[in-house]
Amino acid sequence: MTQLNYREVEANGLRMRIADHGEGPLVLLCHGFPEAAYAWRHQLIALADEGYRAVAPDLRGFGCTDAPAEVEAYALQLLVGDMVALLDTLVAESAVIVGNDWGATLAWHAALLRPDRFTAVAAIGVPIMGRPPIPPTQLFPQTDDALFYTLYFQDEGVAEAEFESDIRRTLLKIYYSACGEAGSREPLDGTPNPFAMVSRRDGLLAPLPMPRRGLSWLTDGDLAAFEADYSKSGFRGGLNLYRNLDRNWTFHAALSGRTVDVPALYMVGTRDTGLAMPGMQQMIEGQKMLTPQLRDPIYLKECGHWAQQERPDQVNELLVTFLDEVVGQAH
Repeated sequence: MTQLNYREVEANGLRMRIADHGEGPLVLLCHGFPEAAYAWRHQLIALADEGYRAVAPDLRGFGCTDAPAEVEAYALQLLVGDMVALLDTLVAESAVIVGNDWGATLAWHAALLRPDRFTAVAAIGVPIMGRPPIPPTQLFPQTDDALFYTLYFQDEGVAEAEFESDIRRTLLKIYYSACGEAGSREPLDGTPNPFAMVSRRDGLLAPLPMPRRGLSWLTDGDLAAFEADYSKSGFRGGLNLYRNLDRNWTFHAALSGRTVDVPALYMVGTRDTGLAMPGMQQMIEGQKMLTPQLRDPIYLKECGHWAQQERPDQVNELLVTFLDEVVGQAH
């Protein structure tokens, strides 16, 4: 297990746990689901070594950060507010914001809403997306027997009960099934995908295999760190992000036509589960319509959904190159 410099701060009315490493220009690292600040263990140390101050918070509802009870407290604009408030707490005028999975969505929206505070953005896995013509939950498929995972997450308590019955098993199944070691995603060849259709009878976890051996990128200590975080927070905070998809869509109407006008970097693993979703490749290739300063997308060979953990050296190198360029521009 990697030892991180954790401490607690107050931001936006929340008691927030952050991992805080290094001195220099600020880089804010936003995790996904089911992750926590610990997901950035490799980047925190590497960026600090390169002269940056790297800070990774447990987002609201995760790990040791406060978890408001109300579903609507997890709307995306409130999470952006948390990140702005965190900059204020750290007495930082601005930062480069980096995110993976849900953290990537947060990073894109932070750069969209507050380019004065978030002067560049790097996203892993999830591309910037335009506003669909109808609420997202109306887009996702369902049948009498199964429904898309985002719909499975909508009913409060259902996924919580399944996931929290055995936290270690839940994390290991999801981490393995979405990582590059589970196999190719192109074309769909039966490789298990936790972010797809879910049986109404059996739930999300039942068809996902347990790895036959340990994962090369996740030690027993690493898994124990995540298990400890979810033993404290449960899964409700992360699931509530999905329960705000339609609320976020309503809010996003005010931003229709606006672009992200700061330097941007996007990378994705060639075995990322997201690439199996219809239209995802087209969204990746079309991102420059929404973020004109985006570099060409970078594909990490044989890497899955947890790129900063699966390919830390490669991700670190790409981030440092990008940071050196954009921080130099900003100064």
